[in-house]
Amino acid sequence: MPPEVLEPAVIDTAKAPDRAQTRAQAARRRKALVAVVRALLLVAVLGLWEGLARAKIIDPFNFSMPSKIWDQIWTWVTHGTALGSLGEQIWYTLYEALLGWVIGVIAGVLLGIALGRVRLLAEVLGPYIKVLNSIPRIVLAPIFLIWFGLGPTSKIASAVVLVFFPVFFNAFQGAREVDRNLVANARILGASDRRVTLQVVIPSATSWIFTSLHVSFGFALIGAIVGEYIGATKGIGLLVSQSQNTFNSAGVYAAMAILAVVALAAEGLLTFAERRIFRWKPAGSDN
Repeated sequence: MPPEVLEPAVIDTAKAPDRAQTRAQAARRRKALVAVVRALLLVAVLGLWEGLARAKIIDPFNFSMPSKIWDQIWTWVTHGTALGSLGEQIWYTLYEALLGWVIGVIAGVLLGIALGRVRLLAEVLGPYIKVLNSIPRIVLAPIFLIWFGLGPTSKIASAVVLVFFPVFFNAFQGAREVDRNLVANARILGASDRRVTLQVVIPSATSWIFTSLHVSFGFALIGAIVGEYIGATKGIGLLVSQSQNTFNSAGVYAAMAILAVVALAAEGLLTFAERRIFRWKPAGSDN
């Protein structure tokens, strides 16, 4: 073979690392640009809010202003709240949300996989699950308060019912979307129903389940906060209720800001865990 025929292949092989490095640099620049734009947008919104409130264009009594909200958070951090330290209130709400989230996720995954695998079970329980899903679950919080009292159990129950359904439907759909050829091949190799479920169905449905986890933790926080708002002895929801009762709009917004930080931190941890589990996925497949 003439040497000139081999030259293009050699040149392409040499350029391949350069192209990969260029793409990596472009991806880093894009991430940096996105981070800067996000920060500028936040600063612009807060600055506009502060300016409008100080100019009395919007009522600072009703809408407060970022500086007062920060002062309220700093007061809670340094001097505590009327209910105790701020860390105690955050941990109390986070404990209720986390426990409700874990219970709701486990129940949703187990029942979703079961109904996705057993058609008879899906046909029997399907109508009941649809009816329960149609009920506005927030209205169950007062019922749980009557059943379980002011303690954390009623808030955990509220979080569970909010988390269960999105996880259940994703797990159910993930079990139904499993490649039938994989299941057939596993059966040909002698796998039992249990091994097919554990080694084929559940791994295939994992991406569906993780998709619901990002949304469901926010629902768990909502369930805990609503339960505390209606009746509790401590927690961020009770801080919101007390601030509202004393017409302290800065306190309401401060509690909302704290919840936003907690939710963002949880989202970051879930995203990190998902990337570690799905390291085999291409980088652009998340979009």
